Amino acid sequence: MPIIEPQSFAALNLIPFQINPHYLDAHPQGHGGETRQQRIEEFLAVNREIAVVGLREGTALIVEGGRISLVGSRSMRVFHYGREPRESQSGENVSSILKADRVLTPPER
Repeated sequence: MPIIEPQSFAALNLIPFQINPHYLDAHPQGHGGETRQQRIEEFLAVNREIAVVGLREGTALIVEGGRISLVGSRSMRVFHYGREPRESQSGENVSSILKADRVLTPPER
């Protein structure tokens, strides 16, 4: 995930947050780079109004109407600028923490 969103990341505007897929908590021994959490925190320092979802393997978000739910075998981590990351469990309605009231509709074609 780059710190600044390039124009090529323009999408359908279906959700008002970024998804960081394949999110890992690990920092492998000998790895000289930053952790996923550090990278996301750098992104949020520049993009303070955007939430980021660390979506772990085996999980997905289901969007139905104004409700967003986490499904799968693991939890996810939600990041907002200036706050501690929050864990959300499978089956949980995560609409409120992701500001689901701002879910957008796809552009007309």
